[in-house]
Amino acid sequence: MLELPGDAALVPVHRDGRPVGVFVAAGGRVRYRRVVEPDQLVAAATGAFAVAALTAAVAVWSRRRPPSVGTVTMGPGGWVSLRGVPAPRLRPDDRPWWARLLRARRLVVDS
Repeated sequence: MLELPGDAALVPVHRDGRPVGVFVAAGGRVRYRRVVEPDQLVAAATGAFAVAALTAAVAVWSRRRPPSVGTVTMGPGGWVSLRGVPAPRLRPDDRPWWARLLRARRLVVDS
């Protein structure tokens, strides 16, 4: 027990050789004050940081992106209309005139 000036006194509380708190007796009242351990403080800060980082990551991953294609409708003949999509670029046709006339395509063998 530690005597303080006046009528106050401190009674430290230990568990397994480590201080965990102190009883403060002053003015006819007894109060318990817990000791903040650095290990617990670091563990709590690490846990809070992990939760904040996970929340931020989920918020970034779950952000809804607008669709790359506008409205898709089916036409009367079974053709599909993609509204809001630019027309594809035309590739140069390097085939000879007779191949274009016959709509012939080059035979490519995958091996």
